[in-house]
Amino acid sequence: MPQYVYVVECADGSLYTGYTTDVGRRVEEHNAGDGAKYTAGRRPVSLRYVEYHPSRSAAQSREHAIKSLSRSEKDRLLPDADDRVGIDYSAVV
Repeated sequence: MPQYVYVVECADGSLYTGYTTDVGRRVEEHNAGDGAKYTAGRRPVSLRYVEYHPSRSAAQSREHAIKSLSRSEKDRLLPDADDRVGIDYSAVV
């Protein structure tokens, strides 16, 4: 089953990385306080990045790789706000 690795930015500016089969549902869960404990006290969150992976194991590996990056490395991975204007996340959200 396809999986997506995603990065959300929390209200305090921190980043949270996870994986899911349904990015839109997962972002809604984070914003409702039903997502990860980390994001529950840092709402609202906004979607910053999504990657498709063909399997759960591939998504888990990529999630781990992203989580191990420094903040500056994560910032280079994520598109700037101006670059996100043309990104259509509707296929995954």
